[in-house]
Amino acid sequence: MTLPVAVIGAGPYGLSTAAHLKARAVPTRVFGSPMVSWTDHMPAGMLLKSTPSASDIDAPQPGHTLLDYCLDVGERRYESDWDAIPVETFAGYGLWFQRRLVSGLERERVVSVEHRGAGGGFELKLDSGEQFAARAVVVATGLTGLSRLPAELAAAVPGGPSPAGPVSHSSQHRDLSAFAGRDVVIIGAGQSALETAVLLAEAGAATVRVVARRRGAVRFGAAPDEQPPYKPDTPFGRAWSLYAFSYHADRFRHLPAPTRQYLVRRVLGPLGAWWLRERFVGRVQVTEGKRVVAARVESGQPVLTLAGEGRGTESELRADHVIAATGYRVDVAAMDFLGPGLRTRLAVSAGGPRLGPGYQSSVPGLFFTGLPAAASFGPVMRFVCGTEYASPRLARTVAAL
Repeated sequence: MTLPVAVIGAGPYGLSTAAHLKARAVPTRVFGSPMVSWTDHMPAGMLLKSTPSASDIDAPQPGHTLLDYCLDVGERRYESDWDAIPVETFAGYGLWFQRRLVSGLERERVVSVEHRGAGGGFELKLDSGEQFAARAVVVATGLTGLSRLPAELAAAVPGGPSPAGPVSHSSQHRDLSAFAGRDVVIIGAGQSALETAVLLAEAGAATVRVVARRRGAVRFGAAPDEQPPYKPDTPFGRAWSLYAFSYHADRFRHLPAPTRQYLVRRVLGPLGAWWLRERFVGRVQVTEGKRVVAARVESGQPVLTLAGEGRGTESELRADHVIAATGYRVDVAAMDFLGPGLRTRLAVSAGGPRLGPGYQSSVPGLFFTGLPAAASFGPVMRFVCGTEYASPRLARTVAAL
């Protein structure tokens, strides 16, 4: 009997990979809650920063783009670079994609993956208690378990961040109306920070303040008609560097590890969408050039100690709540469903598992795609459009095992 391939995760990368495996007639079992990051961990009313052309989940056959979904269900058509896609629309698209191409999805959680040793393959256990063997495992868990809380904030909330507590992470919020009439501070200057700030202001928060480490950190991108006309077009804008990252991601693996780590962090880094500027200016207060050096909780309220570049620049900032929009960090140790023996065998480089040309790790048969693959294949793996590059190559490698 041919053992199945197990795909862990049912976001865009997991669904795209599973669709390509199934198209190759590879026996596949897919686990997870479909599109859970988009349905449960992003505020209602949020708009995607990515353009429609950068928001298609790659499929092995035509007819499964975002526009195809809109036409099929009678949704407004999102096809122009001037269109901002509601997160609810994109989540609906992902669920539609899953129903059409990954109908056998199992909404169960994989609690452990162990290598079977010299015989090859893996032993998996589900939260239902079922155990089974797989010849290969694809980790496509997206942002799950990777949210990053700065140590200074973490020290103030030993029990961890919580939407109902004094400090939370931006991924923990769906309904921001609970902050009406309250003073909220947001740490960060990326799209998540700036859009969350706008949504809070629009939901009736008394004051909203963004705190950013660098001066000039709060910036917004160029509108479509302001893009440089004589550079190659990419899903992210016009630039030669973005063209290389988008269409030649395999070459990224050959760069020195420090260079890869720097590029993943800085390319397509913190920047607000062009359409957010008008909603932001005049509604959100900004403190730039200040970093959080300490935090404490007094009478249920978070108190931040901020410091600038020179001596004697410390100040305190008190709020009703602090939201850390400080992003995500790939940490193999946080993927606790991978057995300890398996994690210790994984070669790690530039902050993520070191992957070969087919997205295979140093453990034969164990693959990573999406955000954990960014350390090897570059910043395009942080975005949905990266499925076009990753999924066909990964499926081809798995099918050849």
